[in-house]
Amino acid sequence: MRADARRNRDKIVEAAAEIVAERGVHVPMELIARRAGVGVGTLYRRFPDREALITAIGDHYVRAMAEVVDVTARQSADAWSAIGRFVAWAAAPGRVALASALAVLPQEATTGGAEFAEARREWVERLDRLVRRAQAEGDMRTDAGVEELIHLLAVFTCHPNGLPEPVAADPGRYLRLMLDGMKAPSADPIG
Repeated sequence: MRADARRNRDKIVEAAAEIVAERGVHVPMELIARRAGVGVGTLYRRFPDREALITAIGDHYVRAMAEVVDVTARQSADAWSAIGRFVAWAAAPGRVALASALAVLPQEATTGGAEFAEARREWVERLDRLVRRAQAEGDMRTDAGVEELIHLLAVFTCHPNGLPEPVAADPGRYLRLMLDGMKAPSADPIG
């Protein structure tokens, strides 16, 4: 893909992710094109239909999560701090809105392609390495791992509308409280 075509594609996906977070997945394609600063024809040349665009947004979101895991790992003093920073990033209001907008779609709409499966696998592997490092450093309980962390993220970021009002209003706060339950060594073993 040519550099200018790649830039247009990236602008469209980033603009679409922003506006989907603000207004939901059924936002008019014309509004996405306007936000991206491209014509509607350019949008449809890159993404022939809404499903293709939503798939690209899901792929973009998962790749961003993998990147942030790496960035927080590099910028933090230890793995536990990196996990906390990653969780705070994931629980930011715009990202929670995007995750919850994507979560209401049929799973195949955001996870249908091989690229998405590879991006998700890569993200989970990076997060798992960070979790294992935090466990090896003695900061994270060893009877909870990456799966539990991912489930907590899903509950608080993908489904905030199913949570009680105070929790839905500030999922990051409750995610941090739950994350504290994964901290070692004061934790009681899980049965």
